[in-house]
Amino acid sequence: LLEERFGFGKCLLTTSCTDALEMAAILIDIKKGDEGIVPSYTFVSTANAFALRGAKIVFADSRADCPNIDEHRIEALITSRTKAIVPVHYAGVACNMDKIMQLAEKYGLFVVEDAAQAIDSYYVDNNGSKKALGTIGHLAAFSFQETKNISCGEEGMLANNDPVFKKRSEVI
Repeated sequence: LLEERFGFGKCLLTTSCTDALEMAAILIDIKKGDEGIVPSYTFVSTANAFALRGAKIVFADSRADCPNIDEHRIEALITSRTKAIVPVHYAGVACNMDKIMQLAEKYGLFVVEDAAQAIDSYYVDNNGSKKALGTIGHLAAFSFQETKNISCGEEGMLANNDPVFKKRSEVI
């Protein structure tokens, strides 16, 4: 249903959004010495999923108008060790995914959308196209915890938007 309604890649249900984020870190092969850029304003699981695999967490400041990652500060934080950008669509408010995806492409980085609170939230891209949050990055993590848009206990979901991860994500 979620794949059809929102256009997510392969959806895999998990026990939590935390587990989905940890799966994403495993799928993109995060290891000691790698760096992940995450917003300074987020739940601990966003950073912890990457830190548990040995990555150095690089915090990016929030925008002046909302707690989302400031897309204009990301590029200055990218180093040769950066492997991922993890935008958080806080409260379902979209990050500037055009800018984030441009940076990811320019530097060969993965984008893992933390869309825990973003079911049925959208981003309007530079061309005016409306895209469901969680369909833009390589991978996306969602929460169905009791305080989220859709609640069913402590469950979560990993949306796999890049076919290169299909087989391995099903195994993990």
